[in-house]
Amino acid sequence: MKIIRVFPRRTNATPDDDLAIVGRTPGFFDEADEVHISVTWTYDLPLAERLAKQWAHVAPVKIGGPATGEKSGEFVPGMYVKRGYVITSRGCPNRCWFCSVWKREGTIRELPITEGWNVLDDNLLACSDEHIKQVLDMLSRQKEPRQFTGGLEAARLKPWIAAELKRIKAKQVFFAYDTPDDLEALREAGKMMIEAGFTTASHSLRCYVLIGFKGDTFTSATQRLKETMEAGFVPMAMLWRDDSGKRNLDWMRFSREWARPALICR
Repeated sequence: MKIIRVFPRRTNATPDDDLAIVGRTPGFFDEADEVHISVTWTYDLPLAERLAKQWAHVAPVKIGGPATGEKSGEFVPGMYVKRGYVITSRGCPNRCWFCSVWKREGTIRELPITEGWNVLDDNLLACSDEHIKQVLDMLSRQKEPRQFTGGLEAARLKPWIAAELKRIKAKQVFFAYDTPDDLEALREAGKMMIEAGFTTASHSLRCYVLIGFKGDTFTSATQRLKETMEAGFVPMAMLWRDDSGKRNLDWMRFSREWARPALICR
């Protein structure tokens, strides 16, 4: 079956094959048995609905993706994220106020492990030790630099996992600092990663830091970002968006200053 996948906007993870189309209406030569509109963010849903109407002239259209709130199915490599990106589990046992994963996917669900080198799991470290070991073994076979851009939960890191991340020569490992409760766990994770052989100079240790949510201030955000650096991680500011997708211009400027290692670590 020939399936055209349409994405409202391009990201680093958007597939780049000939049947992956970003943001445009159908062309004269576009043909398919089905058209899938894949939506990651709720604020893109209006655009997705417009695209669905336009692509309905080509083939039956389905709208899916995290923004719809529907539970995800099995992971198919290269289908809705670029080849090399891999998802080995879905869901999360945490119930964070800012996250929709636990509402959509429920608690952790381990999936069959497919080949890839950039792990996007919602919360890989909430999986069983056996599953984590199998994922790390899979990564050790890859020729490309291994990365964990989906983010790891610092509170669930164990010394043996830190050692394995070093063994497989992980190029980039993201953690997350979303709430004040995360700080102590982040500090401990930093110590474990350094003891395992990682260095701050390598910039391999990264951390998403949530900023700009209701009640946040530039002073508080700056403090969290600096605390992240003190814990051994290069921070990447993640600007909060509500369902409308609107962002404050001042927060956008602030976020850009804390989103590039080259600007932060100079």
